[in-house]
Amino acid sequence: MSAVTAGESGPGTERLESELTVIPESSRTTDVRGQFWIWAGANIAPINWVLGALGVSMGLGLFETIAVLAVGNAIGMSVFGLFVVMGQRTGLTGMVLSRAVFGRRGAYVPAAVQALVCMGWCAVNTWIVLDLVMALLGRIGVVDPDNAAYGPRIAVAAIIMVIQVVIAWFGYRVIAAFERWTVPPTVAILLAMTVVAWFGLDVQWGYAGDATLTTGQHVAALSAVMTAIGIGWGITWLGYAGDYSRFVSTSVPSRKLFLASALGQFIPVLWLGALGATLATLSSSTDPGEIIVDAYGALAIPVLLLVVHGPLATNILNIYTCTVSTQALDIRIDRRVLNVVIGVVAMAVVVLFVINGDFASTIDAWLVGIVGWLSPWAAVMLVHWFVIARQQVDAEALVAPPSAGLLPTVRPTALAALAIGIVFTWMFMYGMIPLLQGPIANAMGGVDLSWLAGGLAAGLSYLALESVRSRQVQR
Repeated sequence: MSAVTAGESGPGTERLESELTVIPESSRTTDVRGQFWIWAGANIAPINWVLGALGVSMGLGLFETIAVLAVGNAIGMSVFGLFVVMGQRTGLTGMVLSRAVFGRRGAYVPAAVQALVCMGWCAVNTWIVLDLVMALLGRIGVVDPDNAAYGPRIAVAAIIMVIQVVIAWFGYRVIAAFERWTVPPTVAILLAMTVVAWFGLDVQWGYAGDATLTTGQHVAALSAVMTAIGIGWGITWLGYAGDYSRFVSTSVPSRKLFLASALGQFIPVLWLGALGATLATLSSSTDPGEIIVDAYGALAIPVLLLVVHGPLATNILNIYTCTVSTQALDIRIDRRVLNVVIGVVAMAVVVLFVINGDFASTIDAWLVGIVGWLSPWAAVMLVHWFVIARQQVDAEALVAPPSAGLLPTVRPTALAALAIGIVFTWMFMYGMIPLLQGPIANAMGGVDLSWLAGGLAAGLSYLALESVRSRQVQR
């Protein structure tokens, strides 16, 4: 049967999602615009402008920060595009595809980590929205912005969480429709906001950074920005890619899908990061709500009402990917039930964030932790896909039950390589808490090359271990 040519999915998609099976051509779309809007919507979020602001707040110059964002994201989103194509080719989610690499039960390891990561991000992003909403309510006099009471914040967070859970409940079709119809008007508002910021505010375009930084401190700051919102930002999305591109027909040229998805990520991340960096020259705060209110004053009211869409668009992906990652653990619970459970757990974490809201350290710890496992996982996946399997996998075998015995239970070489990569990632990591500051990063004065060291170590280790295994089998 041929793929559908309109809409976001064909008949029976909800059943297929519930069963976590291969998406057939009859239930796929040939329209890649939905992919662009999905990834654009997920990245039109306050976290991107606050991370862009961190570059300036760490002492980097304005255009220096923007250059790091551009180069890093061009590389990171290119790797992301490869994982999008893998999802399209196989019709499988990222964590089900992991079974080809780590084994039928060995893939439980990355699936469990991905599920936890998604729940954590859902909580973090909801908290960011909460901060913006409370700043808005304070601006219009609904609440006292100096009131530290937890009750109003938790109540607002609960409302936001319910909206996210309801949208994700209906699955890919509704998620794609939500992004397709809500992102364009949000882009228009962000464009107006950017024009006001860059032409109506006293942006210090010549800001050259902190002249007191030593060479070592300067390099460390550059590496931190590259990890947080440069190459590292693209890496954070690799585990999500196939969960949505599996609904795109294989008749769509890979180059077309690659560009639509990669640009959907690249454009808003660079845009919002640059906006955050310019706003940071006006405010000493790294808190997104304070930055936007300080910069826009009365204009913050319509801006904040519409920009709240960004984290909502991000979190419906977090909740959805969390459900399919949990299903990849062979947990036989309906996806919609999981959807609600995940929302409840994420809300509990939001409450913890409200009580202990050290924004900068929380965000940094999460981002570094995500890169800490995703970079090695991605390297092992890419080596297997392009070198070991040569882009050929038996998709039906990957969705068969463990009792079918069609796959190795565990592939020790892949798990060993992943472990090696994670160790190297930690050694080259320089987070904001001592536990996330590896010995080599410390020796280099805080330079963070965790994503590079972890990826190279894992990829090369897997290639070497598979070569040894192959020779032993041939004897």
